[in-house]
Amino acid sequence: MAGATVESIGMLASGMLLLGLSLSRKGGMHRISFLAWPLVGLGFFLMADGYWQDGDPVLTVMLSAALPASLGLAWWEWKAEDARDLSALRWLKGAVALAGLPYLATYHVPWLSRLAIVAVASQSALMLRFSGAGDVRVGETYVSTPEGQVLWQEWDGNMWFWSQPFGDYPIQTDLVWADGTSVGVNIVLGCTALQSMIVFVGAIAVLDLSWKRRMRALLLTLPLIHVLNIFRNAGIVWLHAVHGEVEVFGLRMFEFAHTYAARVVALLAMYGLALVMFRLLPELHGHVLRLMRPIRLALRPKDVH
Repeated sequence: MAGATVESIGMLASGMLLLGLSLSRKGGMHRISFLAWPLVGLGFFLMADGYWQDGDPVLTVMLSAALPASLGLAWWEWKAEDARDLSALRWLKGAVALAGLPYLATYHVPWLSRLAIVAVASQSALMLRFSGAGDVRVGETYVSTPEGQVLWQEWDGNMWFWSQPFGDYPIQTDLVWADGTSVGVNIVLGCTALQSMIVFVGAIAVLDLSWKRRMRALLLTLPLIHVLNIFRNAGIVWLHAVHGEVEVFGLRMFEFAHTYAARVVALLAMYGLALVMFRLLPELHGHVLRLMRPIRLALRPKDVH
């Protein structure tokens, strides 16, 4: 969450919590989402500038679009009368709340962040050794502070909560060669694929179906996303180590592979996985199609008289 600020995180957490509360069927609790959606959209929107400064146009566009999209969802829910629309919007509220809040909790609990980062770093290094791509090991874990980076074991901060982690990548685990020299690539929270996995958890867990079908879908998606992410990390490290000086479209190999190539491949993989989920869970497919209906109506050619 490179562009995150205290304000954006506060808005995201508040909005997602309100979305969760709006699922209550008591009284007019569902109306809380009229406030929750704009808070979530504004929280993401405020993060866009940070990613623009980091030279990440893909996430900049996606985060900037979050605000008008959230306002549109609030307006749609206000006007919706069709039971299918209301059901799809209710599912979306639950999915956003259930996916967003756990990730925010992990981001703001340092020891949870470190646990996830070190686990993925260890498995990425193991994949590189197993494939013969390089004798890579897990190095030290560092915490970014206003005074500079310090070793995790020497950091005297609160390991249970921090309101505003310092820097774009507050916790990093170094990858090193067998002789102890740095590979030049660090593993951060964004390399763990937690975001992608939690998105599927949120989308599947709030569906109105049996726990058996939910668990079957989760057991198919989560391990697959994790394994694909390990391959992604190992591939980026290998490209950096072997072709680090090569430039593609004016970008160093690492920047090109990390910011563009790997992200496109990841999006295609997520799209393919979503298609599989649609076959297994037609309820999920129905909600997604219903939510895309305004876009289809807007793009439909108007009759010419």
